[in-house]
Amino acid sequence: MKRVVSVSLGSSERDHRVLTNFLGELFEIERIGTDASMEKAIDLIRKLEGEVDAFGMGGIDLYIWAGKKRYTIREAKKLKTAALNTPILDGSGLKNTLERRVIAYLSKNNIIDFSDKKVLITSAMDRFGMADELYSYGAKLVIGDLIFALGVGIPLYSLKALDRVAALIAPIACRLPFNLLYPTGDKQGYNNTTRFSRYYNGADVIAGDYHYIKKYMPENMIGKIIITNTVTQKDVEDLRSRGVKLLVTTTPELEGRSFGTNVMEAMVVAILRSKGMSENKENYLTILQELDFKPRIEYLNWSLKQGETSAEI
Repeated sequence: MKRVVSVSLGSSERDHRVLTNFLGELFEIERIGTDASMEKAIDLIRKLEGEVDAFGMGGIDLYIWAGKKRYTIREAKKLKTAALNTPILDGSGLKNTLERRVIAYLSKNNIIDFSDKKVLITSAMDRFGMADELYSYGAKLVIGDLIFALGVGIPLYSLKALDRVAALIAPIACRLPFNLLYPTGDKQGYNNTTRFSRYYNGADVIAGDYHYIKKYMPENMIGKIIITNTVTQKDVEDLRSRGVKLLVTTTPELEGRSFGTNVMEAMVVAILRSKGMSENKENYLTILQELDFKPRIEYLNWSLKQGETSAEI
């Protein structure tokens, strides 16, 4: 049996463990939150070193992207170097491969027609592959990196604009404490401000990291489409109660939970190692092809239309 553990800076209330089978191999997959404690996360990685086949790095990215430029988040290096011999993955590889394929799958199978859809993507630097693919299928992007990461109410409307802004801001932002950029621990809840509701209200689709999506999410989400992952069953019911029409998770559902890309990427690397395959891009794509992950597609309130009031739910 292979064991994959995601050590997350997120809330321990979202912990989950499943046993599942992939490519004929039994996997124990577990997510353990450390409630925003970097020290606990490092200690846990050191404790489990040698007991697991691969780690996921949850609640934090090692890399973010804009165009072809990669930026490294300084604090994430502490987690990366805590594992001396066991691979630890942040999910960025899947974000740039699997999530592209999900957008293509949704379009080609006539599940979502992205042409002329207004898509609020909470952070294109976190989900550059998804953002790039959405643009290629005709989506009108509203890029929220400044809004959701820095709390600055300035949307961007093109990936070129993101490149220019990232060149100025990313080198500085990547040196900040990560909890200033992303919700960790008990901050992974809802922010009651309505300051940024207009960006949700004006969008047909809201895409990106779920903790960013829920950060400023208004009560009325009737008719909206959400493309994300790492949702629990409680999250799904909350989205249903707000009137969300369609939920898509880019990673498959495992016993009511959609794990993060870091978990799935760690699993891919564990498979590669068990087969004695090198961890290059070609072999990585081969395993993804064999796994043939399909997105979770859940119609929550298909009959509701935008413009109805919450009382009509």
